[in-house]
Amino acid sequence: MSTAIVNHIQVGLKGSVQIPGDKSISHRAVMFGAIANGTTTVEGFLPGEDCLSTIACFRKLGVTIEQEGEKVTIEGKGWDGLKEPTDILDVGNSGTTTRLMLGILATRPFHSVVIGDDSIAKRPMARVTEPLRSMGSTIDGRDHGNFTPLSIRGGATKGIAFQSKVASAQVKSAILLAGLQSEGTTSVSEPALSRDHTERMLEAYGVEVKRDGLTVSVEGGQTLKAQHIVVPGDISSAAFFLVAGAIVPNSEITLTNVGMNPTRSGIIDVLQQMGANLSIQNERMAGGEPIADITISTSDLTGIEIGGDLIPRLIDEIPVIAVLASQAKGRTIIRDAEELKVKETNRIDTVVSELKKLGANIEATEDGMVIEGRSSLNGATVSSYGDHRIGMAMAIAGLIASEEVKIERSEAIAVSYPSFFNHIETLQSK
Repeated sequence: MSTAIVNHIQVGLKGSVQIPGDKSISHRAVMFGAIANGTTTVEGFLPGEDCLSTIACFRKLGVTIEQEGEKVTIEGKGWDGLKEPTDILDVGNSGTTTRLMLGILATRPFHSVVIGDDSIAKRPMARVTEPLRSMGSTIDGRDHGNFTPLSIRGGATKGIAFQSKVASAQVKSAILLAGLQSEGTTSVSEPALSRDHTERMLEAYGVEVKRDGLTVSVEGGQTLKAQHIVVPGDISSAAFFLVAGAIVPNSEITLTNVGMNPTRSGIIDVLQQMGANLSIQNERMAGGEPIADITISTSDLTGIEIGGDLIPRLIDEIPVIAVLASQAKGRTIIRDAEELKVKETNRIDTVVSELKKLGANIEATEDGMVIEGRSSLNGATVSSYGDHRIGMAMAIAGLIASEEVKIERSEAIAVSYPSFFNHIETLQSK
């Protein structure tokens, strides 16, 4: 385990950063290329540990994949090109790999076993395994298939109309992927709209996807055609530098090629509502996804209330939004965020406990947290708890702390942003 040390910045953050590729889109580009017919090429792939776990799993399923940095080539042979693995499929720390791959394996006529690290072993899988079993797949594991390791024996499946209790792109995606190889129509209805990268990319691969409000459906028997995919910068990674630009004095940062998918851009809404000095330029489309450049500078912020339909659009950004709120005038309330409890860590507990160590005035609630600003943050030793987003949020807090902040288990940051600390140094040296 490694420890990172972050010190207070005296001169501000200046310059431009190219944000690494979107993690969600990188996962899907590889998975969909693996079940497509033909050669898929991917530009801007995120070579973080989670996405590399996806590549490793599909190689074990018999798919030829070449990866060099941000370029990936996948030799897809269609659904039937997937073969029974001779070894367990280790997803590492990746919940996306686990749940989406379960949807693919649910229809394949062979046996496979999925396992992950200690964090994955605590994350609930029944939200995926139960609907997949109702489609006809045989899945078992700890606590009746709620936790890894999971055993999957796929086969003939039938479409279902599934009413999801949570707005989760992973749940929706797993069921839609199974539905593509099931008899009849498969539909997923959500309480609020979750991120729609799966729907957009399936359409790019030639699949017909129907949308009707909060319901998405596909017909069984559809095949995917190989594509060239350009992955935009990950807005969840951009969020850390958007917050840094807003709260570190004398700062002005431009982030280039950031994905602006409206199901993901809640962080922009929050910054604008708080009064941030933020502008969006060069808006364009790439591979069915909207992208843009974003400039942010030091801002006079005011606390707000965050909840309802906004939460699914920024669920991964809440740890760093809590840091942002600690520097805003007045109170910020985050509610309706129970989903934080089943991420890599219980992010309600970990955000609150670690920011308290730094002197933030923050309290946990049953479904979120309440932050009183503005707080003067102090130095301390904190932990990522193996959660990349907790680690990065603590690092951003460290940039304005009065003394050095030591972040234990900082290696977790490489899961989604291997160049994170290098980018901080680049912005400091301008």
